[in-house]
Amino acid sequence: MQTVPLLAHDSAGSVVAYRGGRPITAGQFMADAASVAALLPSGSHVLNACGDRYRFAVGLAAALITNKVSLLPPTYVPEVVRQLRAFAPDAFCLTDDAASEIGLPIVRYPTALAAALDAWQVPSIPGNRLAAYVFTSGSTGTPVPHRKTWGQLAQSVRVEADRLGLDAARPHALVATVPPQHMYGFESSVLVALHSGQCICAEHPFYPADIASVLAAVRRPRALVSTPIHLRTLLAAGIPLPAVDLIVCATAPLDARLATDTEQRFGAPLLEIYGSTETGQIASRRTVDGPEWRLWPRVELVARGDRIWAQGGHIDAATALGDVVEITAPGRFLLRGRTADLVNIAGKRSSIAYLNHQLNAIPGVLDGAFFLGDEPGHQSATGIARLGAVVVAPGLTVEIILRQLRERLDPVFLPRPLLIVDSIPRNSTGKLPRAALRSFAARG
Repeated sequence: MQTVPLLAHDSAGSVVAYRGGRPITAGQFMADAASVAALLPSGSHVLNACGDRYRFAVGLAAALITNKVSLLPPTYVPEVVRQLRAFAPDAFCLTDDAASEIGLPIVRYPTALAAALDAWQVPSIPGNRLAAYVFTSGSTGTPVPHRKTWGQLAQSVRVEADRLGLDAARPHALVATVPPQHMYGFESSVLVALHSGQCICAEHPFYPADIASVLAAVRRPRALVSTPIHLRTLLAAGIPLPAVDLIVCATAPLDARLATDTEQRFGAPLLEIYGSTETGQIASRRTVDGPEWRLWPRVELVARGDRIWAQGGHIDAATALGDVVEITAPGRFLLRGRTADLVNIAGKRSSIAYLNHQLNAIPGVLDGAFFLGDEPGHQSATGIARLGAVVVAPGLTVEIILRQLRERLDPVFLPRPLLIVDSIPRNSTGKLPRAALRSFAARG
């Protein structure tokens, strides 16, 4: 049976993480993992809710050492936790939040841990070992589990490390604005570090000043792992930004103008990752070089009916993509929008992603999102659903924004209503929850 080491770091003194700019060695990491492993109860499923990225990684390692499966749901609201209990009745929660009220048996991350191990030994984990269930929200609201084996995860992030130019001989400090429980954050801020000898940064900065502070505290080379909305907000803040050597972006296609502005501001290349919870990451591109995506080796896209399926490589079974994809050449494709985002109004088709792109390209717009009202009151007199939009644009008026949109969109796609707000309540990965969209639709 093929095994995969828990760490790719080659010595006990190798730096595996930073907290507050202070290095944490691989020897200390293994000692911490052993200490946490000794605290875990007999249940075989652990909800790893640690907000500190290093502690999350230690909890993941402790679970693997003790043959437990990590549960990574999209949220910890009581209804989701109740559904997790039904899925895994023996589940318990590992947390570093002293005030946590998650409705599961709680294991607190210890405040005192053992000293670094003198004897350097990295365990190897069977590649077919089930490492995690990562959950999507599901069309009914019930979390849908997706199995991730240790070998699958390792195979995928090793390709990512190669695409991003991450080398164990010159390890990067990975500063991430996304949580480690999200599939993108899981792969690109934790797993890629463990499997390619890079350095995890414990912090989860959100505000521009915090991002700049965490970046400045770690040595170069350093990489910023982020999202389009975080990058847009960071650049708009107008604060001094430390130099970085790489920027990684995912969760939504990045506007080419924002990609160019980000590269110029940081003086570093920006690479996008494409993937999903179901497939994991499967492609990348440097946005300023063009819109085409390059697939991971041995992963292929196949058209079946009106859907595109991903298969091969680290993907266990052929999986339908949630995006409209145009295959341009072997191993290359273009994104044309989300399948679920396609809208047809008066016989004309577009996608919410395209409409959002045009809205956010208007000078002076800091953030914006279209929504399709599905409530009876959010329809025209003919019964056709109407598009609305919400926008953060200090200094602009509804009339100015609509005038700009008329130059970019067919009139049937102009938003009615267009709401100007102070902020849009996005989640930690920059996405806009359905409940927030419904509240905006109700206001219209």
